Order: sequence, then C-alpha cells, then structure tokens
Amino acid sequence: MSIGDIIGGWKARWGIGRMDYKVKPGLYAVGKPDGDSPVLVSANYKLTFDILRKNLTSLDCWLLILDTKGINVWCAAGKGTFGTDELVNRIEATRLADVVSHRKLILPQLGASGVSAHEVAKRMGFTVTYGPVRAEDIKAFVDAGYKATKEMRTVEFTFKDRIVLTPMELVPAVQMALPVLGALFLTNQFAARPFDKKDVTAYLGAVLTGAVVTPALLPHIPGKAFAWKGWLLGLGWTAGYLGLSKRFKKEDRLMSVGELLLMPAVSSFLAMNFTGSSTYTSPSGVKKEMKRALPLIIGSAAVGGALMLGVHLFFRRKAK
Repeated sequence: MSIGDIIGGWKARWGIGRMDYKVKPGLYAVGKPDGDSPVLVSANYKLTFDILRKNLTSLDCWLLILDTKGINVWCAAGKGTFGTDELVNRIEATRLADVVSHRKLILPQLGASGVSAHEVAKRMGFTVTYGPVRAEDIKAFVDAGYKATKEMRTVEFTFKDRIVLTPMELVPAVQMALPVLGALFLTNQFAARPFDKKDVTAYLGAVLTGAVVTPALLPHIPGKAFAWKGWLLGLGWTAGYLGLSKRFKKEDRLMSVGELLLMPAVSSFLAMNFTGSSTYTSPSGVKKEMKRALPLIIGSAAVGGALMLGVHLFFRRKAK
C-alpha cells in the first residue's frame, strides 16, 4: 500500500472523511487471475478493500466489490447494503459469468446475515461459500479446498480489536462535547455560581468513560446491555470524582445529585453507540436495547441537567 493509503486509513480510523473513504464498486483483479481463479466478495469501504489487498498478495483472484455506500461488511450486512439484491446486481453489471468458468463465490462470514445464498443460486446460478472471519486466513482457506478450521470461524473481539475502534467513537463524542462546553462558557457570563474546572472534568471524564473505557473493558463489565455497562462505569466515575473532589458537602449536594443523574447518562449513551462496532450485537438486539434505554437516558439526563443548571443559575456559593 502507498503512503496515501496508510494516511487515508488512519484518517478513517479517526472518523475523518469516514463516509467518503470508499472505492468504486466492480470487479478487480489481484495478481494475475484467470477464468479458474476464485472470486472473493467484499464491501467498497476502502479500509476493508486495502486490508484484503494486503493479505492477498500471494493469491491470484478476483475481488467483486459491492456498493455498500462506504460501509464495512459487518455493518453493511445489518443495514442491508451488503445484501442479496446488491450481490445479484453486481454479478450482472460486471458480467462475472463471462469472466470466470466456475460458479462459486466466497463471501466474508460476517456478511452472512445480509445474503440469502439459495436466492443467489436460484437467480444467478452462483453458489455461495462463506470464507474465514479474518482476511489473513483467506489464502490458507483457498489452499485447503475452501475448508475453514474452527479457528478461522471463530469471531474474536479482543482488547486490541476494541481499542482500535475507539477513535471512531471518541471523535463524535468530542464533537458533541464542544457545544456543551461552549454553552457552559456562555452561561458563566450571568450565572450566580459559574461552572468551574471541576464541572468540566466531571463531564469530560463521563465522555471518556463512555467512549473509550467502556469499550476497552466491555466483556469484563457486568450485564449484557451496552447502555447498562456504560451507565455502571459512568456512575462509578462520577461518584468517585465527586468523592475525591469533596463535592458531597451540604452546599453542593443538590448539584451532586444532578451530576449523578447526568454524567452516567452521558456515559451510557456513548457506550450504547459502540453497539454498531461490536461483533457482540445483532441489528434486532440493538433496536431492542435502544428502545428500552433511550427513554431512561433522556429522562435521567434531562432531570440531572436541569438540577445542575438551576444550582448554577440561582444558588450562589456561600462565602467562607
């Protein structure tokens, strides 16, 4: 890969131009494929495309790239863009039947939820075989006669895998935090009790807890729902910080209650966003969690925010 590809991949990891980081759908040659070479199907998210190219340098094959709107295979399968109709349309558009003599497609295992294999066979005559989870195993999978080992089928989501994805969560979280910090600055111009660095630290800590700490520790936090995991760590962060900063004093108790309602809700919401990056979830599970969690998050944040704002606007700190 070129320096431009490396920089582009880094930018995509940090959410910079993420939705524009894609390649043109179509049929691509890797090495010197012929009519007998295998056909691998993937998404047009360029980071996925580049990872495939990097791991297929020793294999002559065809890459059939679907139009997933620049979304990776796992997410596109859930959204329907890595789906049966798009696969059938792309086979027709590229005239794949005239390029290869066989009728076999290798699809990524994580795209299985979006494609109906029997429908593809019925409509186009191509059989679907699901390849390994990781791109580095594709060469071994093909050499073994399109047979996958148990390890090739195992979906891992290690600490490293999760940490790599957190920049995508952190950048939107910071973008969301900036207007809030701006509003605090404006409020301080007329507040009876201005927001101080302790308030800012509590809020930014809640953001980091939800966007980074929760994903990093995901399998070790009690419970199944991401929103619950984020709320639990957010509550721990908020209570710990309030205790260390001695914010449980009599004159601060009402505001502390507000923070205990608001900050864990912020962490919970940001942690719930990570469902789109996790292999632990399904589209139906995500919808179910959001339906249950969002009203609680909004309610807690609204009450907590109102309490904090009321204290800062109308309750001046007593002079010592």
